[in-house]
Amino acid sequence: MRTAQTTIKDIASRLGLSPSTVSRALKDHPDIGADTKKAVKDLAVELNYKPNAMAISLRNSRSNIIGVIIPEIVHHFFSSVISGIEDVAYDAGYQVMVCQSNELYQREVKNTQALLLSRIEGLLVSVSKETRDFSHLRGVKELNIPVVFFDRVCDEMEADRVIVDDFEGAYKIVSHLIEVGCKRIAHLGTVQDLLIGRNRLNGYLKALKDHNLPIDDKLILRCDTMQSAQIATKRLVYELNPPDGIFAVNDLTAIGALQTIKECKMRVPDDICVAGFGNGLYSMFTDPPITTVEQNGYKMGQVAMTLMLDRLIRHDDYPPITEVLETSLIQRKSTQKPIKPQYI
Repeated sequence: MRTAQTTIKDIASRLGLSPSTVSRALKDHPDIGADTKKAVKDLAVELNYKPNAMAISLRNSRSNIIGVIIPEIVHHFFSSVISGIEDVAYDAGYQVMVCQSNELYQREVKNTQALLLSRIEGLLVSVSKETRDFSHLRGVKELNIPVVFFDRVCDEMEADRVIVDDFEGAYKIVSHLIEVGCKRIAHLGTVQDLLIGRNRLNGYLKALKDHNLPIDDKLILRCDTMQSAQIATKRLVYELNPPDGIFAVNDLTAIGALQTIKECKMRVPDDICVAGFGNGLYSMFTDPPITTVEQNGYKMGQVAMTLMLDRLIRHDDYPPITEVLETSLIQRKSTQKPIKPQYI
């Protein structure tokens, strides 16, 4: 059973004071005597009194709420981003309200509408795979509510954004696959409407080109979930000329590929090396652990919220800012081929 929250009227009734006197005592008003202030504050602590945050925000014409829309909360990367956002927001006196689109455009639109009804002061958003029309987000800006994009950004809007260097991250990991001996590398990618999809594909292509390896369009597949990876990998493995390396656009896709390779009685990394992107928790606990790229989601969240605070505090209309975070290669056993003994 829910316990009723203590109110100013409850304190006033216990002490035989008027609610207005209690209110002023809690605010240290100079007209209220020291003994009365002490009695009011002591009883407030005893009764676990907490000010009504909604009433305060209405009085101040501010909600102190920041809205966040992410594609899926189950991903370690996005949960890390949320942690970074919340830590910076709470230190600055803001609350965070999180919605997930589940990779659906219509749900993203409804999330936006719900957050506006909650009187958000700013919106941080990573767009869904389906989103092609950004009018709902333009509408937020037209209400003079700042918008900051992170990870999956919109090229069609003038807004602050925080991204990782997806091109460089993909280039690093594909170059690593080539350095450990892979010569026929498949790429399991995502939709090219997403900037991250284009950049990771371009990094893959540039690495092949710089290492003088041929580009085979049959090895470039739209495949960005664990389930789709299982289907695509089985098809790749049973080709006449199967790949000896796979670079997946994210870790869950890489895990799907790894599982399927083992089910097909092939070995990772001996027969096929597997690499992902994101450094999610699961990538450390597969057998073998998966080589990946660290995206640093927590830092991305911190930077995105810091950009938001700058917009809320400064109020002036300065040009959009793009922050690009560096990636780092995390080498694990899924790409560590055993060293073959040398015979004389």
